[in-house]
Amino acid sequence: MKNGTQDQAAARPTEVSAKATRRRFTAEYKLRILREADGHQASGRKGALGEMLRREGLYSSHLMVWRSQRERGELAGLTPKKRGPKAHPPDPNALRVAELEREMAKLRKRAERAEALVALQKKVAEILGIALPDPNEVP
Repeated sequence: MKNGTQDQAAARPTEVSAKATRRRFTAEYKLRILREADGHQASGRKGALGEMLRREGLYSSHLMVWRSQRERGELAGLTPKKRGPKAHPPDPNALRVAELEREMAKLRKRAERAEALVALQKKVAEILGIALPDPNEVP
């Protein structure tokens, strides 16, 4: 008899997922389970509620939380909530400031390049002995 149960246990497929995933329950599922649980409690049949919880893979704490949400009228609260920080819409002023900063950096580089070219032209003119007009003189 002992060998028979060991063979049956060995024959059962066991599959373990690599990473556990968080279960999410829809509002319809929660309401259906709550109606079923209320029916089992009203019937007075012993063990019916526990049997239903085991069948569904739920804990009594699920029922407790879902009942309190239902009593508060949070039908929308029965749907799973998105986890993590709330997404904030981008500020249009911040986008404009970033755009202007990029444009200013681009113009600053262009001005530095132009100043470098002017300095180079002055050195070449000095080496070649070409007299350049004074920029402060008005013609």
